Amino acid sequence: MPYDLTEIEIQLKKRLTYPYKWGRKQNDHFDKLTNFVYHTFLFDDVIKEIESKFRKDKEHRNISNYALNRWYNFWSAQAVEQIFCSLPNVKPALDSKNRLVDFTIDGITFDHKTSIFPKNFPYGIKEAIGKTKELIEWLYKHQSQQQRKHLKNRLFVVLHSSNDEHWKLKSELSWLKERIKEYMTGFNPNYLLKFELEKGHYTLADVIWAIRD
Repeated sequence: MPYDLTEIEIQLKKRLTYPYKWGRKQNDHFDKLTNFVYHTFLFDDVIKEIESKFRKDKEHRNISNYALNRWYNFWSAQAVEQIFCSLPNVKPALDSKNRLVDFTIDGITFDHKTSIFPKNFPYGIKEAIGKTKELIEWLYKHQSQQQRKHLKNRLFVVLHSSNDEHWKLKSELSWLKERIKEYMTGFNPNYLLKFELEKGHYTLADVIWAIRD
């Protein structure tokens, strides 16, 4: 069911007053504890759920941070997927439960991933723009080591803010929509980058830069 993007943006921005800390690497155990974020839309309800389930748990703070981050990332991703699927040459995945495919563009299947510009990438943002292929290889290698790890076609929306609070841009849905529309206006499958990440299997990918000075 499509959600109103304005309402999602309002909910996401409620998250911005809390510090963005993981406290640990993503793992399947903490994922299972916090899977309620997938069906909890309102931010205030997420807070209530955390307090109800975990306030007496010795890991309360870690679980709270983990749940808030997963909720924020999930609902931002839902909104970005909805933005893509609202555009003329994009069609939603036939199977909404297929985690490897979010939509097709001109008949090519894609997953999408909104990523903050990685601090461990060995180049700054200005150099990285000219090294898109190296960045994509780095992202495939280092991201999503748990349930979402795969080497299929992917569009990366890479966020960079001049104040280094890149993560906050995930809530700027109206702004992100303009960046995505601009990219899609000039979309040409022949310009996609091609990778042999697994022997004999080829992956198509690209980066949509979302940079705010």
